[in-house]
Amino acid sequence: MLPLNLPNVLTVVRILLVPVLVVALLGETGNDLLAAIVFAAASATDAIDGYIARARNSITTFGKLMDPIADKLLVIAALFALVSLDRLQPWIAMVIVTRELAVTVTRMAATAQGVIIPAAGWGKVKTMVQVAAIFFLIAFDPTPLWVDLLVYAAVAVTVISGVDYFFGLRRMLREAEERRLQHKAADAATEPRS
Repeated sequence: MLPLNLPNVLTVVRILLVPVLVVALLGETGNDLLAAIVFAAASATDAIDGYIARARNSITTFGKLMDPIADKLLVIAALFALVSLDRLQPWIAMVIVTRELAVTVTRMAATAQGVIIPAAGWGKVKTMVQVAAIFFLIAFDPTPLWVDLLVYAAVAVTVISGVDYFFGLRRMLREAEERRLQHKAADAATEPRS
């Protein structure tokens, strides 16, 4: 059952806003202003729910699992809608989506092994730049040059943060394995001998 607290409600609201965003962008009466407002509101819930969860010490397993999934759904849906409107080049969306899915899958695999990978500095910068780029792509049609430059900056930061993530993951998994081997050796040393 869903643990009912404000951060989890905000995560669910973010998921529910994804189809609203897609309809606002792709519907017969496509409404860029409404889509920009929905995207901004959904993105704001991402910042708020994590802050509240930490401040109130109300971090749940549901939140740890669903918060990053909600983030990815929002970003991926917006990117695909923008590609279908010819407002974003498909290769840009694929670079971002591939990075997001690769990180999500490996993060889940690491969590299954007991390795928790917190958001790093590059990951936070990546999120802010991606959200800004997507927001302005939604808000402006056609896009001014500075928005196009922001999109390319988002791609660069996405790639850099992905490389940083995978190097950090490798180090964390190696450290976790070393700890596991040390515990195993310590347990073996304390076992009574027959």
